[in-house]
Amino acid sequence: MSTRTLATTLGCLAVLTLVGCDPATPAAESSDTPTATATTADPAPSPKSDKPVERKAVANFVGMGLQSAQDKAQADGFYLLKSHDSAGRDRMQALDRNWKVCSQNYAAGKTIPTDTELDFGAVKLEETCPPKDRPEPKAEGGEMPNLEGKSVKAARGALDSGTSISVTDAGEDRMVLMESNWQVCTQSPSPGAALNGQPVELTAVKFDESCP
Repeated sequence: MSTRTLATTLGCLAVLTLVGCDPATPAAESSDTPTATATTADPAPSPKSDKPVERKAVANFVGMGLQSAQDKAQADGFYLLKSHDSAGRDRMQALDRNWKVCSQNYAAGKTIPTDTELDFGAVKLEETCPPKDRPEPKAEGGEMPNLEGKSVKAARGALDSGTSISVTDAGEDRMVLMESNWQVCTQSPSPGAALNGQPVELTAVKFDESCP
């Protein structure tokens, strides 16, 4: 018997009454230590996040100030809002309190989803609403539209962005600065002419003036 084995055996005999001892097994090892096991359980389903869109009846906004109409629409749950110039002059509604509602794209009382876009047609407070929204001109079929009586801004928007356009005052040789405040008196090419990239010439006066 080797010296190391003899020492181990004597040690075991000394503590035999207290613990069991196996000289072939280190005391630090234990067969009872739990081991981690992988789980095969399915993950909990994610809660459903999609909610049905609420539906509400559209109020009657015609005759209201544009700002008040927008506030009312938002209070009713409609947040996709836009507005346009009912006079067809392509003016921006920069200060909503200075405009009033003439038309709305959904009739009063119609029930629609609250994520539907509401579009208000409006004119300035001192103006009279037209019987129906005046459409802005469009160049269709490659032909020159009729621009007479339209705002210079709307006329410019009807043509290709690369078109060369010159505008002159038909009355007093003034600078045409705020184009939405000027109406077209004459045009060249004439309505119906083929558009092939040629320059466009317009004469105009202010909307409270008459063409000569």
